[in-house]
Amino acid sequence: MSAYAFFVQLCREEHKRKHPNQSVVFAEFSKKCAERWRAMNDKEKKRFYDMAEQDKKRHEAEMASYVPIGGQKRKKNKKDPNAPKRALSAFFFFCADERAGVKEKDPTLSVGEVAKILGARWSQIPQQNKDLYERRTMMDKERYEREMAVYRDGSKKLKTVQVMTHQTVEEDDEEEEEEEEDD
Repeated sequence: MSAYAFFVQLCREEHKRKHPNQSVVFAEFSKKCAERWRAMNDKEKKRFYDMAEQDKKRHEAEMASYVPIGGQKRKKNKKDPNAPKRALSAFFFFCADERAGVKEKDPTLSVGEVAKILGARWSQIPQQNKDLYERRTMMDKERYEREMAVYRDGSKKLKTVQVMTHQTVEEDDEEEEEEEEDD
C-alpha cells in the first residue's frame, strides 16, 4: 500500500472510534483526508512512508516464494514468428489504401486522429465500395487458411512454402510464355 493509503486507513479507524454508529459518505471522507494529507508536513508524513516501505518489502518477500494454485507460474505464450499473419478485415484494407492520403493532407495528425478520420470515412462510403474491400478480405482469409494448413502440418516451414509458391507461379508464367512462343 502507498503512504497515502496507510494514512486514509488510519483516518478511517479514527472516524470509526469517534462515530461508531455513523456511516461514512466516501466522497466527503476522501476530500477531508486529502485536505489533511496536504496540510501535513514531510516530518508528519514520514511515519506513513516508512509503513509503506515496510509493506513493500513484505510484499516482495511474499511474492518471491509465491506459487499459484496450479503449482507453477503461468507463462505468456510467445507468438511463433513462423506462424502466418492473420487475415485483414475490410476496414484494415480500406485504411491501408486511404491512410497515406489522409496523412498527406495533414501530416501533423496523430495516429489516433487519423484512425478517427478513417473510421468516419468508412462509415460514409457506399456499400458497393465496401464490397470491394470485403472481396479482398475473403481472398486474404483464403490465403491465411492455406498457410495455416501448411503451418499446422509442420512438415515445412511457412517461409519455405511461400518461396516455393512464388517460384511455382514464376515457373507457370514461363511455361505459358513458352507455349505461346510455340504457337
